[in-house]
Amino acid sequence: MNLICNLPSEKIWVRKEYLTDHQSGHGEFVEGVWVAAKSIPGRAFYFETYLPEYGAMYDKLPLSAFLRAPKTPTPDMSLENLQFWNCMDYGVMAINKGFIASMDVEIRTRDHGLMKGQYLFTLDNYHANIDVIDNNVSEVPQEHKSHNCIMLENGQYALYPNNRMRLYDLSITPDKPKTPDFKVSTIEYQVENGTDWGRLGDTDDYFWETPHERDGNPDKSSDDIKLDFI
Repeated sequence: MNLICNLPSEKIWVRKEYLTDHQSGHGEFVEGVWVAAKSIPGRAFYFETYLPEYGAMYDKLPLSAFLRAPKTPTPDMSLENLQFWNCMDYGVMAINKGFIASMDVEIRTRDHGLMKGQYLFTLDNYHANIDVIDNNVSEVPQEHKSHNCIMLENGQYALYPNNRMRLYDLSITPDKPKTPDFKVSTIEYQVENGTDWGRLGDTDDYFWETPHERDGNPDKSSDDIKLDFI
């Protein structure tokens, strides 16, 4: 179980009340840099942040603690509007989907309609330890969700799944894109079990052929087979 992953070094501002367990500091902001994210099933993602003016690390803050600039955003969206789903497993990784990095993004929030923003990176869950019973659904096709981190125009950050966002490329997206009519993927695709082309346990040939290939080419020499692969 890896529980934690590195994050891109995004410069952010922290609402100070989150640094005092909401007891003080309301309306104040502390400059910081994201360091890592933690994934605990059934909870929001927790972010670990370096605070330069204190020379300190602060851990376990939700996405609602962070802003792009030291000012209260409008609208000021709740955590439930900023992260749509809880973490799905302890296994977590952060990646940057380079192809969409420069595209305009639009998310569909719970309570505030459509919000525009910029893609930063993606947090994705998986079942990391095969020796532990998998009682989560991070690898179930119809339940898995990606958590795409979006820097919103109102100054907040959001983690949204693919099916609650649209991405627009200036070069290849039409002016009026279609409305998706997709269905959730429920199939676990694989290419070995259930095939009927035979087994290979009784041959040590490097350029092996399936029984069907051998039956269809009874006079083909091993040299001919090698040439097919060159």
